[in-house]
Amino acid sequence: MIAPVRPKPFLQPEYCKSCLRCIDACPRDCITPGKTINPATGLVPVELHLEACNGCALCMQACPEPYGLRPETEHPTGAFDFELEDPARIFGRKELSRPEARDQPDDFIPLPACEPMVLKGTYASAVGALLAGCRHVFGYPITPSTEGSELMAKILPKVGGHFIQAVSETAAVNMMYGAGGAGVPCMTFTSGPGFSLMLEGISYMIGAEVPGVFVNIMRGGPGLGNLGPEQADIKLACRGLGHGNTHAIVLAPGTPQEMLHLTMHAFELSFTYRNPVIILGDGFLGQMTGVVHLPALLTKPGRPAWAVCGDREHHLNLICSIHLAEDDLEAHNRHLNAKYALIAREEQRSDAYRCDDAEVLVIACNTPARMAKGAVEAAREQGAKVGLFRPITLWPFPIDALRKILPTVSRLVVVEGSPGQLEDELRLALSHAGIAPPPITPVQHYGGVLPSQDEILSAILSTYEVRS
Repeated sequence: MIAPVRPKPFLQPEYCKSCLRCIDACPRDCITPGKTINPATGLVPVELHLEACNGCALCMQACPEPYGLRPETEHPTGAFDFELEDPARIFGRKELSRPEARDQPDDFIPLPACEPMVLKGTYASAVGALLAGCRHVFGYPITPSTEGSELMAKILPKVGGHFIQAVSETAAVNMMYGAGGAGVPCMTFTSGPGFSLMLEGISYMIGAEVPGVFVNIMRGGPGLGNLGPEQADIKLACRGLGHGNTHAIVLAPGTPQEMLHLTMHAFELSFTYRNPVIILGDGFLGQMTGVVHLPALLTKPGRPAWAVCGDREHHLNLICSIHLAEDDLEAHNRHLNAKYALIAREEQRSDAYRCDDAEVLVIACNTPARMAKGAVEAAREQGAKVGLFRPITLWPFPIDALRKILPTVSRLVVVEGSPGQLEDELRLALSHAGIAPPPITPVQHYGGVLPSQDEILSAILSTYEVRS
């Protein structure tokens, strides 16, 4: 009996991934590594030399690609240059029409009157997020911000929300990318080391114009540092949000009440500009308690027209930070620059205390601003004309409001729990505005130690001749 002729393999090069498993499987060395790049894939397919092939089919069994190596009997033309079948001819053309996507606006629901609450800063931020309509929180525990996540983990399941403890901060920020891309308010609580791990994802979110709120309760650094309340991440938040052309509004609350209010406002800003927003608190502010008054309304979020949420109205939307053509990426960066310029013009926020006649101006934010305010009061009691300027947005720095105060000011005192990160933002803003600053006296501590009221007062009086 004559054995049937077994078909030899043929290669469809578009499906060859150059894994070389077929070479290992062939007992007659009929297959060799390729030498020519396939322009359709950018890979180098293997080469067949079938003179000694007996059709054992071991190579076809070893090929992980369903259509890479196949028997000659399946070859449609017997040649190796046939075109692939158009899926539209097999399945029909995909319907691309859709109803026009429209913004679904937020709704605002009255809150019943209630007594003021006494909350620590992280709790106040969590309550603010809930009132802003946030029902999606992703995070990884890290002191001194963990209480915010713990409160959300308890409350969200009871109000139809979702809290997911991710396996890392890197995972958490990418979950935020997905939720923000679907058009729902989302946030995370973290601290310095965790915030550093999130930077790649934040860069992606900025590039793809995805909203999200990041509450960073700053701790001592560098590295793991300690749990003290250092203002260690001002530079990171204002100048280092991932590679490339990245900016986000950076809010610096000073009290638990502002933690609530600014967290609520952060969600509004995030969706207005389709951009992440950073809230920087310090370790003391995250843990200290204060009286907090709730607002009159809570927000029921709508759905933006650009959202990628899987329904028929939105199914053609695309969110992406990749622009492989240089001209396309430059055009996208020009678009981002225009947005940053609008933010810098419209979203500067600050608080001025006794600045109308100030000759010495103290500049501070977060918890150090509380000590600075006490020092200003003590200096005023001694006859010194001193004021406190508190930037609430660190980016954009509120240079327009500062410019109006500076004409009477002969000296600045910059108070911070970091080695000059706030002062650097001040100097950069002054330089860009073309303003020559008066002499600057720094009052700095590091590693979780904050300047005391007495230190600040001493610095004020050393630069100010007290008038009788």
